[in-house]
Amino acid sequence: MKTLMAALTATLLASPLLAQGWIEPVPGRDPGFAVVKVRTTVSVQVTGRIALVEVEEWFRNDGRGLGEGDYLYPLPGEAVFSNFSLFQGDLELRGETMDADQARAIYEEIVRLKRDPALIELAGHGLVRARVFPINAGETRKITLRYTQIMERAGDALQFRYAAGGRFGRRVTPEQAVVTQHRPEDAPLTFTLVADSGSAYGNPFSPTHALNVSRERGRLTVRPEDELRGDFVVFLPMARGLVGITLVTHKPAGEDGYFMLTLSPGSADGTTLPRDLTVVLDVSGSMSGSKIDQAKAALRQLLGTLDREDRFRLLSFSSGVTAYRADWSEPSGRALRDAHAWIDRLVADGGTNIAGALQEAFRLDSPETRLPIVVFLTDGLPSVGEQNPERIAQQAEQQRGRARVFAFGVGYDVNTYLLDRLSAAGRGATQYVQPGEDVERALSVLAAKIQHPVLTDLALVDAPVELEEIYPGTLPDLFAGEELVVFGRYRTSDRDRSGAITVTGRRNRRTERYATDARFPDHAPGNEFIPRLWASRKIGFLTQQVRLNGANDELIEEIRRTALRYGLLSEYTSYLVQEPEDVAVRRDAPRRGQPVNTPAAEAQSGVGAVVAAEEARMKREAKSAVDLIEMEDAFYARGHMGQARHVAGRLFAERDGVWTDLKHADSVRTVEIAPYGEAYFALLRLAPELEPYFREFGQVLIAGDRVSIRVADGGLETMSTPELARLVRDFRAR
Repeated sequence: MKTLMAALTATLLASPLLAQGWIEPVPGRDPGFAVVKVRTTVSVQVTGRIALVEVEEWFRNDGRGLGEGDYLYPLPGEAVFSNFSLFQGDLELRGETMDADQARAIYEEIVRLKRDPALIELAGHGLVRARVFPINAGETRKITLRYTQIMERAGDALQFRYAAGGRFGRRVTPEQAVVTQHRPEDAPLTFTLVADSGSAYGNPFSPTHALNVSRERGRLTVRPEDELRGDFVVFLPMARGLVGITLVTHKPAGEDGYFMLTLSPGSADGTTLPRDLTVVLDVSGSMSGSKIDQAKAALRQLLGTLDREDRFRLLSFSSGVTAYRADWSEPSGRALRDAHAWIDRLVADGGTNIAGALQEAFRLDSPETRLPIVVFLTDGLPSVGEQNPERIAQQAEQQRGRARVFAFGVGYDVNTYLLDRLSAAGRGATQYVQPGEDVERALSVLAAKIQHPVLTDLALVDAPVELEEIYPGTLPDLFAGEELVVFGRYRTSDRDRSGAITVTGRRNRRTERYATDARFPDHAPGNEFIPRLWASRKIGFLTQQVRLNGANDELIEEIRRTALRYGLLSEYTSYLVQEPEDVAVRRDAPRRGQPVNTPAAEAQSGVGAVVAAEEARMKREAKSAVDLIEMEDAFYARGHMGQARHVAGRLFAERDGVWTDLKHADSVRTVEIAPYGEAYFALLRLAPELEPYFREFGQVLIAGDRVSIRVADGGLETMSTPELARLVRDFRAR
């Protein structure tokens, strides 16, 4: 399992460019060459739009003789690469730069000789090369490369990329590993980005990695939280005005584009809306023990987030409903002391009157100058008063008014339909706290998130292109310290489009407009992380519709088709990667390609319902590649999945020793290509989209629209140019 998840992590964040260097032996000089990379540090200094990058790499000679070779460093992809200097220790080296055509021959020759496809990802990129002086046996040498690049503008933010690579560290063959007792593994890499004018930037964010951000003496420092693999992307929002807008795109040739829009709120000082906060706590008998203790601690934390202009109400319910006070309370010292004493007296006993609790929660109105927020926590099914979930939901929607609803379901005996419907209608969210998880921690995260409302009733109102399939469809409110990330598709008419993209929101009874200049290109191969995140949002939304409105064949098939198209696991595709013996045991297992309606998708309560509802929420809220890894980890942790791997938007399962694209149908014609032959590299040049799959798998079957391509020993070594062109056209179906 650990090996599988490591592979998922590496492939999910796989980059089209490997930006670390390595030392390649001089051909024919030393058959026992064993120079390995032991570590890398990357330091980036940001001044204005200029990033000064310094890469330091340490290499050790584990062989018995002198190690001599060429230091090779791939040129950064879209970056403007200039002013490079290269040192071995303190001695400056004479390096040469090669364009993509010159470099391709070098990359392909290394792949062919070593039968190692790791370098395939570099085809089409340039190269810096320098001869390094011999390294003595057992000696470690440092090589330093410095260069500058111009950071791209992305709306109101600067974007920086660094491709760390996912496979390429200690470059030793399996035979060398036996001799030197080294395993082929990645050398550790540390990365630090520092902006001297830290006050010029808001909170940095990354769609590919979790970040550690610190500010000290006017400097802003950014580091990835975990090991850096793949394409690292970080945005530095400019600290301008109340709201900054960042827009990045991805558009493959011949299809609609994708976009990621991020709204970054500025400082909370003097800009936030006062809140009317109502906290509703289930104190029925099932909440006894640690759950009630954690919930009471969470209530105290919520009270601690109140600002001077806020107001609050506290409600508890079991068989009946009890209020701390009948009206709103202001957070004065005395009121807060009394509220804490009221919380201390709460005990768990009785039934679960959800309908009565919601009616009381929505009883008082709030003026437009305030944002009403209801936090609702329960661990049970309705057992007192109205018990029909549909009627409870209808009554709540009639009574809710402008209130935002954030619901928490604790344990498995909750009605997920009711809680999801409450929060979906109330521009909020429902989170499920499963047995053994900390209720206090879940509520404290929400308390911090909703502390400072900046804008309400957000809407995306204007763009220079047609926008569609936007998720979330109804934008939630914007809170200080929390970026709002939106994904969608866009259409252009065979040319780039530029213009203002505009967002509106309400504050202090008036509508405010925020805009930034944006570019929607007709072709944009970068930012490969966007399509899968968009697809995750779409699947999460569609799954929620199944749970709230019922399943139908068309909706289920759309979920399944989207999951397979973008390489995402779902309740409707998991059976495709089960082990054969597991499928045989399940009498209800559908035939290959047949839509499946799982019990978890229909149940409203119980383990399956809660797990499915929480996974749908995670999909709807996904905003980084890290989120996708966590979701896939959860699927495998459930223990009913066979081995599967995601690579570049496709899911593969191993079938008889061949990693097979789950979109492949046996009725489709298949062409077999021999690995590392003339046809292999010629096909890669004509269809570079195949590169991630050729790089990752030795034996692989990749599904196309009218033909599938299989890489296997015994396949075609050569193909004519017309044959290759026809194969690519059929694969792409255009």
